[in-house]
Amino acid sequence: MSATPEDLRRLLCTLGDHIRDRLLAERSRQTTASLSAVAAQSAADTIYVIDKISEAAISEWFTHTWPASEPVQVIMEGVEETGGLCFPAGITPGRTKWKCLLDPIDGTRCIMYDKRSAWTLGGIAPQRGDETQLSGIIAAAMTELPTTKQWRSDQISATRGGGLVMESTNILDGSRRPLALAPSNATDFRHGFSWMAKYFPEGRTLTAQIEEQLWDELVGVGREPSPVIFDDQYLSTAGAFYELMAGHDRLVGDLRPLVYARLDLEFSLVCHPYDVCIALLLEEAGIIYEHPLGGFPDAPLDTTSGVAWVAYANPFLAAQARPVLQKVLRQFLG
Repeated sequence: MSATPEDLRRLLCTLGDHIRDRLLAERSRQTTASLSAVAAQSAADTIYVIDKISEAAISEWFTHTWPASEPVQVIMEGVEETGGLCFPAGITPGRTKWKCLLDPIDGTRCIMYDKRSAWTLGGIAPQRGDETQLSGIIAAAMTELPTTKQWRSDQISATRGGGLVMESTNILDGSRRPLALAPSNATDFRHGFSWMAKYFPEGRTLTAQIEEQLWDELVGVGREPSPVIFDDQYLSTAGAFYELMAGHDRLVGDLRPLVYARLDLEFSLVCHPYDVCIALLLEEAGIIYEHPLGGFPDAPLDTTSGVAWVAYANPFLAAQARPVLQKVLRQFLG
């Protein structure tokens, strides 16, 4: 009998715990300078020393913990050229039941400088070879990698149609307790946090122009003494998802693949499938997650495809912003 989605969810949570605990242990022994050193350059992103620590933890965990009766192909940064890792050892991708997409550390630049939490992410789908898509993911989990001043690590997981499971772990004593998060139920955007990803200089001007036009049409820009839309970018897709699920943000989007294509820029450092392998959590939370131009932002379970997305905290906000955003994107991007 194959593992159930619930079995897979629990395994992904256990993996997240293992990566977090290993990272915290290594951080206590190494300096920020050593953790932030560049270790390699992959097709998807720069690999830092802190990333290599999590990769080693993943290999160890799958070797010793993943059930041999559920052969799996693991896709993550750093193993693109080999087609991923397969467990149990010696099995080929064509003989696996599952395809697991991981981001060992989403928000590396946040955590390696101890600025903000990073997250370890995992999503798993039935193996369909190269046809396996994000839309096929049936279980997902995200686990917080906290900064040194935090005592709490949050974990959110789900199976498709099964709702969210939310817990927090006290990293000082290992105790766990239920976590209560809920998206914003606001019916307008005024006096709330909403933003588009503008993490790097490349494409920032065009993205800001799109964003300013969006807000001008929705709430008016410069018409009141004090601004009514607040911007607080989280340099981590998972972090942005968490802020939506926690009710802190009302609209978040990542237009980088669209903007970079319009500007004829190389777009290696955009949102990739492994960054959004936990989008199932948003859907289970009732958050509207879609492509900025409509439809589900599907992609293969790989580390190189670009993914553009937008998420609205609830249907009321989506109904207001969606037609305006799509009109503005056609105006600026053609």
